[in-house]
Amino acid sequence: MDLKGRDFLKLLDFTPEEITYLVDLAADLKDKKKKGILVDHMHRGKNIALIFEKTSTRTRCSFEVAAHDLGMGTTYLEPASSQIGKKESIADTARVLSGMFEGIEYRGFDQSIVEELAKYSKVPVWNGLTNEFHPTQMLADLLTIREHFGYLKGIKLAYMGDARYNMGNSYMVTCAKMGMHFVACTTEKYFPDAALVEQCKEIAAQTGGSITLTEDAMAGTKGADVVCTDVWVSMGEPDEVWAERIKELSPYQVNKTIMDNAGEQAIFMHCLPAFHDLNTKIGAEIAERFHITEMEVTDEVFESSQSLVFEEAENRMHTIKAVMAATLE
Repeated sequence: MDLKGRDFLKLLDFTPEEITYLVDLAADLKDKKKKGILVDHMHRGKNIALIFEKTSTRTRCSFEVAAHDLGMGTTYLEPASSQIGKKESIADTARVLSGMFEGIEYRGFDQSIVEELAKYSKVPVWNGLTNEFHPTQMLADLLTIREHFGYLKGIKLAYMGDARYNMGNSYMVTCAKMGMHFVACTTEKYFPDAALVEQCKEIAAQTGGSITLTEDAMAGTKGADVVCTDVWVSMGEPDEVWAERIKELSPYQVNKTIMDNAGEQAIFMHCLPAFHDLNTKIGAEIAERFHITEMEVTDEVFESSQSLVFEEAENRMHTIKAVMAATLE
């Protein structure tokens, strides 16, 4: 399958067969890395630009390690070291960088920014996260799910919490594309965009998947193979929303009751970071302000044998390597 020269902006742009190919390639590259088989000949001498308007641990490390494994160099650009969107337009930035690099990663805010970068770039552009979509995370999650269950089609995935943004949107798209069953468990206020829901229902009708939105956490997670969630306040949102989110989303916390309801076969996934204890600055601050010790997931679930969050985190690197290996000329 030839994906050379393709941008990787959202999974809506890819067929189920193309997504499967990327997961297969990631599995192969992971196997090679575990066996010590070098692949640094694949894109030796090339260089990529990493634009980070939002900070990251997993995404940055994944791109840098994956690029190194493929024989490439990286240049990291954060807001303080880049003129993107300030003194230089997105279009001009794309044309400048694509004359110096063989690929460009963007992690930041509106999806329109990464789409504009891709429009004016002569080289592949990869979405490391936007407000609307997180496609590299989805490939990592698909690889993790398939490694555990052995298959993807027919898997029931329940997403708990705020489903309006990148993770909720992306899980819904991914499940629709791959013939999986997506359930958003949250209040109606936090349901995904109605137009995207309808688009995903149309896709799911062709793949054998399904899309369900429910306010009933127990009904939504009953028999789920995968239970996942995300932080209740996303990067870039004001601190003032914490009180509202904690009040409205606490009924959708992933805890032992939810996991028992899903069943012993269920696994827990989280894109990280997770507020499951008080061992972070923000976690300690929230505990002092709101008198809670856990938020979207309890420490009991996070540290349980059902939790695959660290396997999932490692797979970010393998799947990002696959995306770059497949799309670079």
